[in-house]
Amino acid sequence: MNLGLIQNTLFPHFTSTPHSTPSQFFLFTSTHFKIPTFTGGKNLVSRVKSSWNKSESVQVVTELMESKNELNRKLYEEIEPYATGMLKVSDVHTIYWEQSGNPSGHPVVFLHGGPGGGTSPSNRRFFDPEFYRIILFDQRGAGKSTPHACLEENTTWDLVKDIEKLREHLKILEWQVFGGSWGSTLALAYSQSHPDKVTGIVLRGIFLLRKKEIDWFYEGGAAAIFPDAWEPFRDLIPENERDRFVKAYHKRLNSDDLNTQYEAARAWTKWEMMTAHLIPNEETIKRGDNDAFSLAFARIENHYFVNRGFFSTDSHLLDNIDKIKHINAVIVQGRYDCCCPMMSAWDLHKAWPEADFKVIPDAGHSANESGTAAELVAANEKLKNIIRNK
Repeated sequence: MNLGLIQNTLFPHFTSTPHSTPSQFFLFTSTHFKIPTFTGGKNLVSRVKSSWNKSESVQVVTELMESKNELNRKLYEEIEPYATGMLKVSDVHTIYWEQSGNPSGHPVVFLHGGPGGGTSPSNRRFFDPEFYRIILFDQRGAGKSTPHACLEENTTWDLVKDIEKLREHLKILEWQVFGGSWGSTLALAYSQSHPDKVTGIVLRGIFLLRKKEIDWFYEGGAAAIFPDAWEPFRDLIPENERDRFVKAYHKRLNSDDLNTQYEAARAWTKWEMMTAHLIPNEETIKRGDNDAFSLAFARIENHYFVNRGFFSTDSHLLDNIDKIKHINAVIVQGRYDCCCPMMSAWDLHKAWPEADFKVIPDAGHSANESGTAAELVAANEKLKNIIRNK
């Protein structure tokens, strides 16, 4: 068991001699230090005394410190950006960006979902604005970025390059990366491409963009749980094209007739909005009625899915996980996520056991469900503490 780790973490001013024994160490601590009085502290110290397993000792220290610090799990108050701008990232695309929180704080970049979903003001609330310099941006074709809903020069690797261009534009040396749903896909792709620029990672609603994930949600799997939401999505497509819904929607979302595009975009978007929460959320579902939002959301999502995320293999993100295993990370997953089912988070957890893995027992896909939001805030608090204690 790594007693040095425990000593340095809990009692930084105590230096053991080369001949110190576990019993001497704990005699010293009980004599000269007061055992923490927070809930569970004594039980965790008892586990430290009895454990000789290195991995368990690390877990015990983590639990002890988190209990002592009582991580905040409440969303922060709404704030406004202190800076906004448009960054030209190619001859075609210009992306919207904003900064909020502490201009001198630790940078964190928020990667939105979809692809095509864009950012919203509520995204800022996962981060302590006194500690973090919070950077949000709309990916190519989404939100306030231009041209709207554009598929030209719009790939995963274009977005990875855009993140680097934004980091350099804002004169940031390194930053924390936060992404949910498609944002988790992009966060993994970016971090694996630039691990030296990443100080920590928070992922939610894991989406690895594998064929079985696309088939589950768009080819009838999730329909077993939401048949009422599925039927309008299904019925827009003639029976003779229902063998591949993603392909059938691609045809309509790229039609020369704008009304055909809008009709398909509304159906595509409402299907996802109706399944995003454990308990369907009316405000979320209404987003499917917004033609501007739906067109970007559906066109860009479908474009990426038809092209399998522009990855060279189906397992690209899992195959490259070794590149980021050294980075502090937290994975948050809703148990009943129908959009990005837990099988993907589980596969990522098995490939990356070093990352903390939090399963929310009463949540679906949305980051805004109470249990998920609480763990996302706590994840940022944990990484904040790690940075502060360096």
